[in-house]
Amino acid sequence: MSARDDTDFSPIGLIGRVTVSIPADGPGEVLLPVRGGTESFAAWSREPVARYTQVIVVDHTSARSVIVAPLPAT
Repeated sequence: MSARDDTDFSPIGLIGRVTVSIPADGPGEVLLPVRGGTESFAAWSREPVARYTQVIVVDHTSARSVIVAPLPAT
């Protein structure tokens, strides 16, 4: 049996939560739902994002790095 091929996986559109605040000049960290669980990804944003903020992935730069935007408060 072969290992699962995740090369076609795209996190764009996933909603997650910031676990390490994202500063304006560097990465933070987000947890995203992946394969029935959650996984951490390095995350960048155009604006600083506080810990625990819900975000949506708008792009990815590598398999473990994403660009996010805060979700509007409801």
